[in-house]
Amino acid sequence: MTIRWFPGHMGKAFEQIQDLIKRVDVVIEVLDARLPHSSSNHKLQELRRSKPWIKVLNKHDLADPAVTRAWVKEFERQSGVRALPMSAKNHADTKPLIKLCKTMAPKRGKPGFPVRVMVVGIPNVGKSTLINTLAGRSLAKVGDRPAVTTTTQMIDLKNGVVLNDTPGVLWPDMEDQDGAYRLATSGAIGAGAMDSAQVGFFAAAFLMARYPGLLMGRYGLAELPPTPHELVEAVGRRLGCLAGGGEVDLTRAAEALLRELRSGKLGRISLEEPKPHEEPCDAAGEEA
Repeated sequence: MTIRWFPGHMGKAFEQIQDLIKRVDVVIEVLDARLPHSSSNHKLQELRRSKPWIKVLNKHDLADPAVTRAWVKEFERQSGVRALPMSAKNHADTKPLIKLCKTMAPKRGKPGFPVRVMVVGIPNVGKSTLINTLAGRSLAKVGDRPAVTTTTQMIDLKNGVVLNDTPGVLWPDMEDQDGAYRLATSGAIGAGAMDSAQVGFFAAAFLMARYPGLLMGRYGLAELPPTPHELVEAVGRRLGCLAGGGEVDLTRAAEALLRELRSGKLGRISLEEPKPHEEPCDAAGEEA
């Protein structure tokens, strides 16, 4: 099944972001630390020009720590970009973000001249949770389903920073279907736009290749089944996802596997890694 998901409000939201980005000093892009590339709206990068940009790698407590460190290094290769892993629910994690915003806009942050910050990101990566934590109170709608925020709003943090919350926007074409399936695996795609069983098989194939030990440990498997389909079936039997006659309900089993992955019950898992870079060589052909 090809995944396509672009609710109507997202087109209008992108137009609002295009206009607003001209009047802000710093952009905070909230990413899912488990899939920083796929959870980045690449259309937003076209708007950036030289705008200071902070990549917040949210849900880092669910991601593979070594892979997250590699993503931080990858992003900070880019001029004017900083990357911060955090859990948006944790106030201690978010405190350095305000200081970083002021550092990246040194001419602002004075009385009457607050740092104007725009918070962007795709649905369900934690933008509203981050804003509520920074504000110390519930100002932005939060939900466990994507596309909860549908309009922009401005929030004065009363500390020299003004935040502009924006709706989550995906890119409309979604030509990268591997990326789309990673997004669906993470929970960022509306349920009506995907086949849960197919997404579950996709997730199972990835986990078998990348994190076999976590699978065997979580589900008490002496060895992995030969195919993703059979893995989902085995998980379904372990979790009681049975239909009539004792057969496994594969859709329920796939949904259960996805819930366990998303909640961290399988362990700390990253769904993608940065592409390796070739080290520069000197004139003799040796690594510098």
